Amino acid sequence: MSVIDDSARIFVGGQFRPATASTPVLEAATGTLLGMGAAAGPDEVDAAVAAAGAALAGWSATPPAERAAVLNRLADELLARSVSTNELCTRENGMPIRLSRGANGRFPAALLQYYAGLITGTPAEEIRPAAIGHTIVRREPVGVVGAIVPWNYPQALAAFKLAPALAAGCTVVLKASPETALDALVFAEAAQAAGLPAGVLNVIAGGPDTGARLVSHPGVDKVSFTGSTAVGRRIAEACGRLLRPVTLELGGKSAAVVLEDADLDTTINGLKSAAFVNNGQTCHLNSRILVPRSRYDDMVDALAALASGLNVGDPLEKSTDVGPLVSARQRDRVLGYIEAGKADGAKIVAGGGIPADQPDGWFVSPTVFIDVDNASRLAQEEIFGPVLAVIPYETEQQAVALANDSEYGLGGTVWSADAERATDIARAIRSGTVGVNDYQLDMAAPFGGVKASGLGRELGPEGLAAYQSIKSIYRVGPASGEESLSVL
Repeated sequence: MSVIDDSARIFVGGQFRPATASTPVLEAATGTLLGMGAAAGPDEVDAAVAAAGAALAGWSATPPAERAAVLNRLADELLARSVSTNELCTRENGMPIRLSRGANGRFPAALLQYYAGLITGTPAEEIRPAAIGHTIVRREPVGVVGAIVPWNYPQALAAFKLAPALAAGCTVVLKASPETALDALVFAEAAQAAGLPAGVLNVIAGGPDTGARLVSHPGVDKVSFTGSTAVGRRIAEACGRLLRPVTLELGGKSAAVVLEDADLDTTINGLKSAAFVNNGQTCHLNSRILVPRSRYDDMVDALAALASGLNVGDPLEKSTDVGPLVSARQRDRVLGYIEAGKADGAKIVAGGGIPADQPDGWFVSPTVFIDVDNASRLAQEEIFGPVLAVIPYETEQQAVALANDSEYGLGGTVWSADAERATDIARAIRSGTVGVNDYQLDMAAPFGGVKASGLGRELGPEGLAAYQSIKSIYRVGPASGEESLSVL
C-alpha cells in the first residue's frame, strides 16, 4: 500500500468535498507519509453542523424499523471494507493487525447491529399511573451530536458514538483526530453505499481548534468526547456554560490487583492483554500491578519475562505483539516518563528505551518498573505507552486503598483462584469497570469512568439513553393500552 491520497477530503451533506486545509498523516512504523488528512476550518465545521441540522427532522421521524435497516446495511458495508480498513488503521496508529481485525473490523459492524436490534425493541413511551390520571414518559432523540474521537481505537470508538446516536434518531458530525483522519472517511463511504440520508452523518477531521468550534457551535445539541482528561475538562467547562449535555470517556491509571491465591500462569497470560494491549495506547490499560508482598518476587520475574518476550515489530505482521506508538511526540512523551521513573528511584527490570532493532518509526520497548511509590508520577499519571509499575502490598485492604488512591477510575482487574472473593474486591474498587480474571468490554453493558475518568456511559442500553431526552406528558383520565406499545 502506497500513499493513500494526496487530496484531503471531508464528507458533508452526503457528499465528499476537498478540504480547504490539510495535514500529513504519517505511518507509525516508518514515519513516512501515508496520506493527507483534512484540517477542517470554521466554515467547514459550520457547514457540517448545518447539514446535520437540516437532516434531523427527517431522520428522527423515520420509523425505528427503517432506521434499523439502514444501520444493518451500514454494518454490512463496513464489513465489506474491513480488510483494507484494518490495514489502514494499523498503518496510521501502530495497532497490531491481530487486534485491528477485531477493533476496527468486526466490532463497529457488530455494534451497529446491536443497536439496530435494541432500537426496534425499545418503547418510545411508557405509561406511569398517577394519583390523578397518568403520565406519558417519552424518549426523544437529543438532536445534533458533535462526536469527537481519538486516534487509539479510531473505528471502534467512533462506533461507540455513531451506533447509538443514529439508532436514537440523532444526526452526527464526527470529528476525527489528525493522526487517523484517513480511516474516518471509511464511515462516510459506507454511509453513502448503505443509503444513509444526506446530512445524517458528516465526517470531518482536525485538531484542537476544529474540536473547540464543534463543541461550542450553537447548532450542536450534545457533545460526546473520548480522549484525555485535560481536554475533557475544557470540553466540560464549555458544555457547562452552554448547559449542553456531554458524555466524556477520559483517561485512566487502572490497577490490576493480584490476590495471594492467584494462579501465576493465568494471571500473566491475562495481563499480556490487559496491561500491554494496543502498545499501551489504551485508556483502561492496567498499568499499575498491585502484588502481595509474599508473591512479589515471583510476579516481578514473570512480568519481566512477559515484557521481554513480547514480539516488538512491524504491526502488519501477524506475529507482532507490540507495534509502534502513534507519533514521535507520543514516543518522546513515554520516554520522558521512563526517565522520570528512574529519577524517582524506581528500578527497571525489562525494557526502558527504544528497541535496538527498530531504528525507524516510533517504538518503545515494553517496560516494567519495580520499587514504585504509588504517589510517584509513574504510578499516578497516565503514560499511554507500554510501561508498567509493580507495587507491593501487605493486606487486601491496603490493595484496595492503593487501587483507589488515584484521580482516575476507568478500568481495573482482580486476579484470584476464588472468583467470589475477587468479585468482593472488585466491588470495593472505585472504578466504572472492573474485570475478574480477565478484562473484556461487553457491548451490552455500560462502559465509562468515575472521578477524572469521565462522565456518563457508553455501550448497552445506557449508551442509547445518552442520546435521548426525556419528556413527561401529564394527562387526566385512564391510559389506553395501545399507547404503551409505541416505539421510537
